[in-house]
Amino acid sequence: MRFFSIFFLFVSLQVLHSQNQFVPDDTPYKTALENAKTQEKPLFVMLYADWCPHCNQMKKEVFSDPAVMDFLKKNYVCVWKNVEKEEGIALKDKYNTKSLPTFLFIDPATETLLYALKGESKKADFMTEVNYALNLRMQLPYLEKQFMNDPSNSNAFFAYLNTLKKGKDRTDLSIPTHVYLNTQSDAQLVSELNWRVIANGVTDIKSREFQYVLSHQKDFAAVASQNRVDRKIESIVTELLRPYVDGLDTINYYKQREVAKSIRLQKTDSLVFKFDLTLAERTEKWDFYKKVTLESTEKLVWNDASFLKEIGQTYLKHISDTESLKKCISWVKHSLELNDSYDGNLLVARLYNKIKDKKSALKYAKDARTIAVEMDWGTKDADTLLAELNKK
Repeated sequence: MRFFSIFFLFVSLQVLHSQNQFVPDDTPYKTALENAKTQEKPLFVMLYADWCPHCNQMKKEVFSDPAVMDFLKKNYVCVWKNVEKEEGIALKDKYNTKSLPTFLFIDPATETLLYALKGESKKADFMTEVNYALNLRMQLPYLEKQFMNDPSNSNAFFAYLNTLKKGKDRTDLSIPTHVYLNTQSDAQLVSELNWRVIANGVTDIKSREFQYVLSHQKDFAAVASQNRVDRKIESIVTELLRPYVDGLDTINYYKQREVAKSIRLQKTDSLVFKFDLTLAERTEKWDFYKKVTLESTEKLVWNDASFLKEIGQTYLKHISDTESLKKCISWVKHSLELNDSYDGNLLVARLYNKIKDKKSALKYAKDARTIAVEMDWGTKDADTLLAELNKK
């Protein structure tokens, strides 16, 4: 009898779990669009991917709740599209979606985007937003119209911008941002409010507004802070270069690299340097890697012991000419002056071994082993190298 009670409880729990488990509705987009027109409801679309952890968390924590699904089905016609399948790809491209998950709220009559959300959110926050999306005065077309009626009105601009950025990436904020900023003189740009506009919406490194920030950094630091100004300069360079590094687009990277270098600030030069090395490693352009490091390591990362050792590891694996390796050894030895370490000494020993300087290699291998013993660490790597060197 006890066995049957446990079995019944197990089956009941499985049924309850399956009832609450979210299963995406794969209704064709055009069918859902027609249904939304007929029912006079907005269309709700979730764009997701099976590999996306944030998408899966939303399915598990939010859409498995019957109350959430009841609200959505009452107020919207809902569809769920995988961005790696035909309809999902088309919708991702149509609405310029770059983040997952993204939630689109669409007018079925015109396919106009009424509202958009991106990213994972808690159930309560998500329900607040899907309620907002039903409110005409909180929808993007209404807010855009109010803003365009008077582009100089900062309240109307921020109302539109703050809703737009819930579902769009920063590059999509650029157009309305410049519409508003074009109503502001150069002198008017230097205010706490307009700094927030620039910080949130300006992504064009060549724009009037960003160039004005560069030439008036002290003025903007007075209304914001130097730290915030520095972060904006660094972020705009990152946003300029990272897509080309991620896409391994060397042709456009080298073009935009010159634009970033034209800023002529050490903080941006350091960023470009690091992007240069990342792209060189990913594309295995070791001559370019060597050229960049020989030109700029001592100028830009001289006090970063970890980075100096990272460069040393790359030279150990991929650079072969003796003179360049000798220069690299000097960098890693400087890292030891900043922070005497087991891995740094072992790296210097291996670099000396690569240029066939056995005496120096033995010294640094022994120093590495001494540190390992003092710290009660394993000495296997140092012992292996020492054994190899003593055979020669």
